Amino acid sequence: MPVDVVVPNDLWEEDEDAVVMAWFTTSTALVRKGDLIAEIMVAKTQHEIVAPADGVITILKDIDEVVSKGTVIGSIESMAKS
Repeated sequence: MPVDVVVPNDLWEEDEDAVVMAWFTTSTALVRKGDLIAEIMVAKTQHEIVAPADGVITILKDIDEVVSKGTVIGSIESMAKS
């Protein structure tokens, strides 16, 4: 079951949108839990997004795309066998 990469709800207090500034990985790349994978900006402040799980990432939002709190920006598919 995939794990969503979500823009956290607690990074900033205002009801402002963020912008995806960078991806530090590519779709289909293997990532490890805790790896820095993306950066978003809101109100001139950069926030880092880390991988919530190990697996293969699929990027769902492009650089410069506007996102809100709780937006799914990627998905990580576990490589563990059931």
